[in-house]
Amino acid sequence: MFKSSKKFGVLMLLAIMVIGAILSGCSGSDKASSDGKVELTFMFRGNPQELEAYKATVKRYEEANKDVKVTMVQTAPDQYDTKLKSAIAGRKIPDVFFYNPAQVKAYVNSGVLLDITEQVEGSTDVKIDDIWEAGINKYRFDGETLGQGAIYGLPKDLGPFALGYNKTMFEEAGIPLPDKDKPYTWDEFIEVAKQLTKDNDGDGKMDQYGTGFNVNWALQPFVWSNGADWINEDGTKVTIDEPKFIEALQFFVDQQNKHQITPSIGDAQTLDTYQRWLKGQLAFFPVGPWDMAAFKEQLKFEYDLLPWPAGSTGEASAWVGSLGIGVGATTKHAKEAAELAMYLSADQEGQQALVDAQVQLPNSVEVADAWAADTSIKPDNKQEFLDIINDYGRGFPAEKTYTAEWYDEFFKNIQPVLDGKTSVEDYVKEAQPKMQKLLDAAIEQEKQASK
Repeated sequence: MFKSSKKFGVLMLLAIMVIGAILSGCSGSDKASSDGKVELTFMFRGNPQELEAYKATVKRYEEANKDVKVTMVQTAPDQYDTKLKSAIAGRKIPDVFFYNPAQVKAYVNSGVLLDITEQVEGSTDVKIDDIWEAGINKYRFDGETLGQGAIYGLPKDLGPFALGYNKTMFEEAGIPLPDKDKPYTWDEFIEVAKQLTKDNDGDGKMDQYGTGFNVNWALQPFVWSNGADWINEDGTKVTIDEPKFIEALQFFVDQQNKHQITPSIGDAQTLDTYQRWLKGQLAFFPVGPWDMAAFKEQLKFEYDLLPWPAGSTGEASAWVGSLGIGVGATTKHAKEAAELAMYLSADQEGQQALVDAQVQLPNSVEVADAWAADTSIKPDNKQEFLDIINDYGRGFPAEKTYTAEWYDEFFKNIQPVLDGKTSVEDYVKEAQPKMQKLLDAAIEQEKQASK
């Protein structure tokens, strides 16, 4: 055990040193490169399709800005935060980088992010009124309230998390297609999912399931549509022990243990739910705009989007994720760094390239309307993405608070609940005080930082 830990520590140190070396030129020097060009470092993440699309977009930026050279530091999504934090800790902040909107307060207070309001509002290339207001507001902060004041980044995108369904599976089973404008009730959803959970070859094992939801990313729509949340309105109290939350979590758990419409943990280890969706073995599965390129290449069936099932409120709910494109506060090239961030977020040429690659929906409201109506781009009901942004989507609970540790705590030990080994009531009773303690610490940390 000691040897393994020591080896891991050495590897981590080497990794941090490598990242620091790569980033060392981005903010510690104002010198141009040997050929006279301004050098910028852009740190970003994404799935393979996203990475290729952003590399191509940066190349187009360089072609249009001959005096700028961009060093791209790309990483896989699950490694990104660790590497970014290592760079920040070493004061080697990238000139331009992706970051989570839940980090706005802390990064502003600790001097990580540059205020780019003047560059954005003074730009002739950026039509700020045509960018999703919800996207811009995620990166505004006036020192006290998120969504107001100075701009500390622009949205890389808005990522509404819609519910997809296997249209081919429905048609082959003779089940009416879902209404794109009216959500299933929870009971209706379970009934349809049961009809589509089948042992097709008679070997006693299910060949297809109704659902395959990951609790970290798919519990939110059920909780919110039932009138519950992880936190109260003013962000001071963890509310997972309230009846409506418990009811929603129980409904989620019952999909596996009571209704058996989703693979068990053992089945998922054999073939995870994402792979089952790709193989056409799931009726319902979450879909984000970033999935469209991969699904275009890999799916052998027709799919489309519908609203998430509605709980006691009678209305669907969903989350809208985002990544911001920020400029490092220590950059020696603020003008050029801000221009690159604006190009990636709002320039029509840059946006069109990313949209054509089908890795995101347009940041431009005007372009998005035309994009949603374009039936040559699958799925057909892309309007569902826009409805989530405009009508019923919301940000993650942790976006309201100074840190996300309290929210992350909820998911750390939830697997026994999903497997039916721990009751929902016992779990929330144990988790609530732990989460509240972390939330109280975040509130105190914000008070101290704001001083």
